[in-house]
Amino acid sequence: MVIFDTNILIELYRGNLAVKEEIERINTNVFYISSITVAEFMVGAKDKADLKRIEKQLSKYTAIPINTDITEIFIDLFKMLTLSHRPGIADTLIAATALYYHLPLYTYNKKHFQFIPGLELITP
Repeated sequence: MVIFDTNILIELYRGNLAVKEEIERINTNVFYISSITVAEFMVGAKDKADLKRIEKQLSKYTAIPINTDITEIFIDLFKMLTLSHRPGIADTLIAATALYYHLPLYTYNKKHFQFIPGLELITP
């Protein structure tokens, strides 16, 4: 099982074959996304037809809602990292979700996550 960062969904949506091949190598049938990823992906819709295509793409994955425990991990990470690394809010929420569920995070943005302790990254 693995959780996708938003940039992975975008690449899949664009038909990036390298990402599709990497996902096949991950060898799991269960892929998760954070509810934050859902929102980040939907904000890129250009029109109603594009939004409909995005919703169809999102339906392929299990969206994980942000709960109280994830929020606590998020706040702890922000307290620990905000002065040294200036993490993004959405990225930190996605990382907190991955940490809570003990899932590796598949991302193109290693630099956004590499400083988060305990977070397993899968990068192309």
